[in-house]
Amino acid sequence: MKNLLTDIAGIRVGHADDAKLASGVTAVIFDRPTVAAIDVRGGGPGTREEAALRSESTVETIDGIALSGGSALGLDAAGGVQAWLAEQGRGFRIREAVIPIVPGAICFDLLNGGDKAWGRFPPYRDLGYAAAASAGLDFALGSAGAGMGATTANLKGGLGSASARTRDGIGVAALVVVNAVGSVTVGDGPWFWAAPFEVDGEYGGRGLPPSFAPDMLALRIKGGAATTALENTTLAIVATDAVLTKPQAKRLAVIAQTGMARAIHPVHAPLDGDAVFAAATCERPIDPLFGLTELGMVAANVLARAIARGVYEASRLPFPGALPAWKDRFG
Repeated sequence: MKNLLTDIAGIRVGHADDAKLASGVTAVIFDRPTVAAIDVRGGGPGTREEAALRSESTVETIDGIALSGGSALGLDAAGGVQAWLAEQGRGFRIREAVIPIVPGAICFDLLNGGDKAWGRFPPYRDLGYAAAASAGLDFALGSAGAGMGATTANLKGGLGSASARTRDGIGVAALVVVNAVGSVTVGDGPWFWAAPFEVDGEYGGRGLPPSFAPDMLALRIKGGAATTALENTTLAIVATDAVLTKPQAKRLAVIAQTGMARAIHPVHAPLDGDAVFAAATCERPIDPLFGLTELGMVAANVLARAIARGVYEASRLPFPGALPAWKDRFG
């Protein structure tokens, strides 16, 4: 296992980003139609095809997911992923018509110092196409793809991933874009809130502080009183090779949201657009009650780890006043 979302067979990930723009897109491509659902907890979400993922909706499977910077303008990224999938003949078929189903979600990175003077049309559709075309089993973490321009309250944000298996060998993995209003680290120190779930020093192995001072638990949010609901979001995809229905995938997304609470302080605020997609490639059957409960528990831990890895692996943006990266401050 590579500790990546692509440890789930049948999933590929691609990035396309622009350093001058300080933004980008990440495309998750499923090699065959995949059961999926979404759970949104943030107060300021930006999503596409969210309704199609509801349990009562007709479409049972999807072909890809697009995560993007650019706020609402970045929703165009899913159109680029659709275009690439259409060229492969992928999509929901209605007689001779083929419609790729690509839900998406965005985060706000328009005020991070990058050049956003792109003219009439934003570049996210083209970035989405490029991300889909580049999808493979290996992909960069940190300041890459949709995580290129991400930030948190005190450090550069980024894109993270992690994976694990249940006791019965069911695979579960997460990919996260961390652009949270809150903080992923404790106080002014190097400790990650997700420290108890770390595996093999994947985000520095610093553990938790020996004690918690009141200041460590104080409110630390991006922009202080001037923060708006459009500036912050943590986007996540949790994938598994378990056999799940759409309602079960929804329950997996709900349980996995716990991982955000373990890794970000505060989380699910009116200022966030937090969303978790859950996708099941349906290779391995599980018990619908106890098996799904354990799968959700492991997914929450994996999601917390992916959030910490996204910040740990990030690099500072090369603009005046840019937030430091974790490695800039703590090595």
